[in-house]
Amino acid sequence: MTEELLVANLSDEEIAEIESEISHLPDRESAAIDALMIVQRHRGWISDESLQAIARLLDMSAAKLDGIATFYNLIFRRPVGRNVVMICDSVSCYIMKAESLIEKVQEKLGIQMGETTEDDRFTLLPIVCLGACDRAPTMQINEELIGPIEPDQLDEIFARFT
Repeated sequence: MTEELLVANLSDEEIAEIESEISHLPDRESAAIDALMIVQRHRGWISDESLQAIARLLDMSAAKLDGIATFYNLIFRRPVGRNVVMICDSVSCYIMKAESLIEKVQEKLGIQMGETTEDDRFTLLPIVCLGACDRAPTMQINEELIGPIEPDQLDEIFARFT
């Protein structure tokens, strides 16, 4: 593919936002995480085509950028639902019955970890730590940190997300 076709996969708005981030950094590669997050915010996830276009824009290899993308668990390399539910499974949350919470959430949503509901409303993912041990057990839905959580709160919690 030509350079123009690879970068053309990004919208003008995405390119402008990425270039704005680059302007504050010492080199183009330093914007890798920001660029991935910008495109993900617009598209919901990072496809192979998007990754290649971002890599070309940042003057880096797609393999190196993919290594960065797959290292961070908040960058999604496959489609996710409109709402991403991440349940903390750290030691603190585990001690505070996160395992039971995970079971209740899976039952409520009708999916297992790593799956998306049939209506694309929720994707359920584990996360190593949400950094809110004082609120264990916790989960994050999109940008909202929720905890401590009791199983009887799940209907109310999930009703807020369409």
